[in-house]
Amino acid sequence: MWTGSPPSRRELLSRVGNGFGLLALADLLAAEAPVRAAGSADRAAHPYAVRPPHYAPRAKRVIFLYMPGGPSHVDLFDPKPRLRTDNGKPLPFEKPKLERTKTGNLLASPWKFKKHGQSGIEVSELLPRVASCIDDLCVIRSMVADNINHSGAALQMCTGEQAFSRPSMGSWLTYGLGTENQNLPGFVVVSPAPVFQGAQLWSSSFLPSAYQGTLIRDLKHPIANLRDPSGTLQRQRTKLDALRQLNELHKRERVIDSALDARIASFELAFRMQKEAPEAFDLARESRTTHQRYGIDHPPTDLFGRQCLLARRLVERGVRFVQLFDAPENNVWDHHSGLRERLPSRCAAVDQPIAALLTDLKARGLLDDTLVLWGGEFGRTPTAENANGREHHPFGFTMWLAGGGIRGGMVHGATDEFGWHAVHDKVHVHDLHATILHLMGLDHEKLTYRFSGRDYRLTDVHGHVVHKIIKA
Repeated sequence: MWTGSPPSRRELLSRVGNGFGLLALADLLAAEAPVRAAGSADRAAHPYAVRPPHYAPRAKRVIFLYMPGGPSHVDLFDPKPRLRTDNGKPLPFEKPKLERTKTGNLLASPWKFKKHGQSGIEVSELLPRVASCIDDLCVIRSMVADNINHSGAALQMCTGEQAFSRPSMGSWLTYGLGTENQNLPGFVVVSPAPVFQGAQLWSSSFLPSAYQGTLIRDLKHPIANLRDPSGTLQRQRTKLDALRQLNELHKRERVIDSALDARIASFELAFRMQKEAPEAFDLARESRTTHQRYGIDHPPTDLFGRQCLLARRLVERGVRFVQLFDAPENNVWDHHSGLRERLPSRCAAVDQPIAALLTDLKARGLLDDTLVLWGGEFGRTPTAENANGREHHPFGFTMWLAGGGIRGGMVHGATDEFGWHAVHDKVHVHDLHATILHLMGLDHEKLTYRFSGRDYRLTDVHGHVVHKIIKA
């Protein structure tokens, strides 16, 4: 009960603000900008409402396993016998003019490759558990990007643009499709440490801010202010109802404002999350056997194991897009030196958790409509840097996909015999984005948003769907 004269709308918002669990996320969840896309006027007020795709989707959700810094394709998924034969010799052709640091002679991989599964795809000995899942993977050995620096390349991989702020892939997908769970964010990002470009990699940019990623750094306390310190959920419900009534009175005196509707919706989402999010983020609810399978409580694999298990729990509950950054520290896959020592430890940290995620999704029937993507912003040079390292390499590198309508047990494309240039069935980053949208039931040329007088899209004016990697 209020004593004295009734408070103004601003005063009420100020008084009850501290009681909303998740109001720390208000800026992440509130759709402040008006929606300008044709036929989408309700998206600011109802940002997470499920919306129909352009056509029948093969996948309903995405998990992006992002390896910041650039994993070495020639040491992991793209074996090159010629490198071993010519180890220590100069590259027998001129290097591209786009070069950050001059590298030396050819450097063969110190690790052996072995064929796995019925498909017989070769994988490095550094990833034995992922190799056991190879028949579910489509390994793209012909990826191409445009930027040789981390900042621009990471931005392009996550948003399609190298230099300017653009909406991220997860933002486009939640904008286009909404989410299947109205009580959780549609786009969740897990990054224990900061990475190059940071929030720009999961930003909604000019899309309404409801569509940007909800960042989690501390896996033990994933979202701050989740519980209401002032009382029960019933009391919280009463506060929200009172605030809604004042907002409705405020709206009657003005033209309907979608930004105000979006702010109301964000408070409602915060309230609903108080009930569901604690359970969704509580890994202790999983069995000891599951924890062991993901490598939790085992020092090398604990951190990424927790991330992968959380990703499974979130997509299981209808979250549209989950992006995991392997980031115990910044750019841990950036091996300019110490390759022989650092790459094995990095692989050991993610190998078991990734394999556990794939097998867990498959056992639960989720892999059929969950698209899993693995990779970084580029690869590494087949030539040596500092004798025991490799430089940045966007000219030909490897990523893989699994589930969600992807043809498993296949290799798509190829680099030359040294692993330098993509020479067969090239897949540009724009093509990868177009293909992901296609698998999710979205036409990349039709998913647009009008901003500053032009229609924008994830693939800008580029991109072709790679039909060869999609199941018939």
